[in-house]
Amino acid sequence: MIVFDASTLILIAKTGLLDHFLANAKGLASIPRKVEKECCGSTKTLDALIIQRAVEESRIAVREVKSRRAVAKLQADFSLGQGEAEAIALAVGEKASLLGIDDKNGINACKLLSVPFTTAIGILVRSKETGLLEPSDALAKLALLARYGRYKESIIENARARLEANP
Repeated sequence: MIVFDASTLILIAKTGLLDHFLANAKGLASIPRKVEKECCGSTKTLDALIIQRAVEESRIAVREVKSRRAVAKLQADFSLGQGEAEAIALAVGEKASLLGIDDKNGINACKLLSVPFTTAIGILVRSKETGLLEPSDALAKLALLARYGRYKESIIENARARLEANP
């Protein structure tokens, strides 16, 4: 199972990576209920509609987090929002193979809890490295991630170097 936090899910939807990722992912994609609300609840932006369609088509499963106590502890221990805490709790509780998360505090929690994780940029770079994206398409998507995401310039430049490298 692959679990997503709202930030990563929104970013890959905004860049056109979501459908591509879901079509090629090994394992079921899942999100906690709070993440669904954060992504699709109030706005009807293009990314929200793309995510909602994936949920309606059962390409993304909405799951309930079993331990409210674990969510509260994650929020307190790592200064996380409810969506990030639910995503990590779901990943831990279901022994997910991967968690898509771009929140710095969430990434730190994953490192301390030994939860395997990736970011939207990680998904992009991996898609290019495995031949699922052409280099020019990957660079165009990186430009969108730089525009929509909250990445340090050094992270964008590192990703650009990896995308421009020969296979």
